[in-house]
Amino acid sequence: MIKLDIKDLTKIYKNKEGRRDGVENIDLQLEEGRLITMLGPSGCGKTTILRCVGGFEEPDNGEIILDGINIEKLPPNKRPTAMVFQSYNLWPHMNVYDNCAYGMKLRKIPKEQIKKEVTSTLELVGISDMMTKFPSQMSGGQQQRVAIARALVLKPSLLLLDEPFSALDAKIRAQMREELKKIQQELKITVLFVTHDQEEAMAISDSIIVMSKGKFEQIGSPDDVYDNPSTRFVADFIGDMNFVENQKDGKTLAFRPENVTLSKENSDFLNGVVRTKMVMGHFVEINVDTDKGVIKAFNQRTEGERFFVGDPVGIHYGKHSYF
Repeated sequence: MIKLDIKDLTKIYKNKEGRRDGVENIDLQLEEGRLITMLGPSGCGKTTILRCVGGFEEPDNGEIILDGINIEKLPPNKRPTAMVFQSYNLWPHMNVYDNCAYGMKLRKIPKEQIKKEVTSTLELVGISDMMTKFPSQMSGGQQQRVAIARALVLKPSLLLLDEPFSALDAKIRAQMREELKKIQQELKITVLFVTHDQEEAMAISDSIIVMSKGKFEQIGSPDDVYDNPSTRFVADFIGDMNFVENQKDGKTLAFRPENVTLSKENSDFLNGVVRTKMVMGHFVEINVDTDKGVIKAFNQRTEGERFFVGDPVGIHYGKHSYF
């Protein structure tokens, strides 16, 4: 079932230099109960789309249909959506309980129902013991849990998340995205998530929309966009990729570091000298200087122990693409 249907969405901003930024002629359908991520560099238009869906920006053109209802003329508080921002946006003078209850009070929901919903939602996000704390008494990760709980208590048809974990340190960020995925699966809620972090997108998404300069480059599962990038931009943006220009046919050969094998013998493909070797935990990253540029290889620790800086090596590749 289609939850969100965006048709011919256009929102253009003109900067001082007269350049047009934003998005044009965007068509997108999101299936119900899935977590979809819009991924791309800063300024590619992903947040613009999210804000148009949430009602915080007015489109220049197009339709936004949620649950079969056209919503692009409705203000944010009249839409069946809830948005979680990067900056949390919690009321500093309200404790956790009141922050979460505020939206429900505005909707004239009975006090007992508010108490029940807030309590159960805070339990769901793991901070039920912090109801009386104020935002200034909490860590960034705890504040973001409050922001997510505040959105969830409103029972949105669509949850919108704008880079919600980017201000957190790496370990807390990893914990939070795992928690989000668990909550999304438990509630079977539809989520539209925005991030520039490819690792984050790969970890939590059912489907990824890769964006560049206001356009969709590729839409697919995490496995699909990683293993079968449809454009050179996607290949370069998602994960690490080696590119070797082929002057004979004008095409570029692309293969990932984990698909590179190094040998002590010469290769018919490409040869070089080990430039650097870095132990990255369970694998070793080896960079090789060649006449086609630096080639990166990810090897198992035991395999990487065979090679040292300055060693001549042959380069072999497996799975690959051409652009």
